[in-house]
Amino acid sequence: MKILIPVDGSENGLCAVRYAAELSAQLKQQPQLLLLNVQWSVAAGNVKLFINQDTINDYYREQGMAALEKARAVLDGAKLAYQYHVSIGRPAEAIVQYAEEQKVDQIIIGAQGEESLAKLLLGSVTSKVAQLSKFPVTIAR
Repeated sequence: MKILIPVDGSENGLCAVRYAAELSAQLKQQPQLLLLNVQWSVAAGNVKLFINQDTINDYYREQGMAALEKARAVLDGAKLAYQYHVSIGRPAEAIVQYAEEQKVDQIIIGAQGEESLAKLLLGSVTSKVAQLSKFPVTIAR
């Protein structure tokens, strides 16, 4: 079984990681756990005229690793094996694309907490992943 756990560094994301760790302990065979962080693309417009691509890539990597840090600590503490990856793009679409590429069996994602009016009108990443995904999506609180 292959489980994708998208995280953004928030407490809601950690709820999904903890849920996946508890689920893993209940299964006879440990699932393959995949942590994913998606960074919004900042290299739009004229940004590339002022900042080179290596600097932009370093920024994505640093921000992604910082967002994955607590999630990795939870899985390390539970002595669970996992892989991690940082993607760039629109979060919901990038999550679903990565799930398809990795042929996951399930996505476990944290529920959004308090949402702004814009998020309520446009839809949260969590609800969009649930809409776009052809894989089962578990929303952890």
